[in-house]
Amino acid sequence: MTKVITVFNQAGGVMKTSLTMNLGYHLHLKKHKTLLIDLDPQGSLTTFMGLEPHELEQIVGDAILNEETPLPIHRDLHGMDLLPANISLSAVELQLASVMAREIRLKQALEPICNQYDFILIDCPPSLGVLSILGLTAGTHVLIPIQTHFKAFKGTELLLDTIKQVRKHVNPRLAIAGIVPTLYSNANQDKVILEALEQQLSPLAKVYPAIPRATAFADAAMSRQPLAVYAPKHPAITVLKKIAQGMEKL
Repeated sequence: MTKVITVFNQAGGVMKTSLTMNLGYHLHLKKHKTLLIDLDPQGSLTTFMGLEPHELEQIVGDAILNEETPLPIHRDLHGMDLLPANISLSAVELQLASVMAREIRLKQALEPICNQYDFILIDCPPSLGVLSILGLTAGTHVLIPIQTHFKAFKGTELLLDTIKQVRKHVNPRLAIAGIVPTLYSNANQDKVILEALEQQLSPLAKVYPAIPRATAFADAAMSRQPLAVYAPKHPAITVLKKIAQGMEKL
């Protein structure tokens, strides 16, 4: 069965896009057929994967709005496939406001191609809007990156409530794939927040080792490469491998 893993947090700057790309790459290295979906109008994942968002004639939103439009899949980017996005996805979100059963549109669009992949990873925008709900409704699992910072930690309750509401109203089978602490440093606040995350959230799902704060992620993204290609010996790769192993066991 295809695992559709939605990477979600309503906060920005918590490494959602980097985690999506790099986790996808490590699943590819483990011989899994993997599709990435960019649901963020900023198109960061699309850019990281080597495409120019403003040059795209079709994006994932076209297939969401029109059931007759084929999914514009870009093949074999670092061994993965990609459904891209650009700023026009913002207009799609507005148009969805008047669409019947809009929450399930992405799930419906993916149904014809789901069995072609072992994993589908969805990069959600940093908001609680329609696009994030589409991603959570399409997912079999949700993977939650949380920055080891007090402000980000305080937003966890709202995040979990959103998942609860999605389960209640549109996707009762949505499971939490895990919690990924991100942007971790050895500062005292980070240590305290990491301990709090482990204590409070481990009853809900596995809390993975923290991904360290590292400029190498931004440098790799600027080079349009996964971290394991850009810096094969970077210590964060060990953590990414563990997360990939965890996704295999779901």
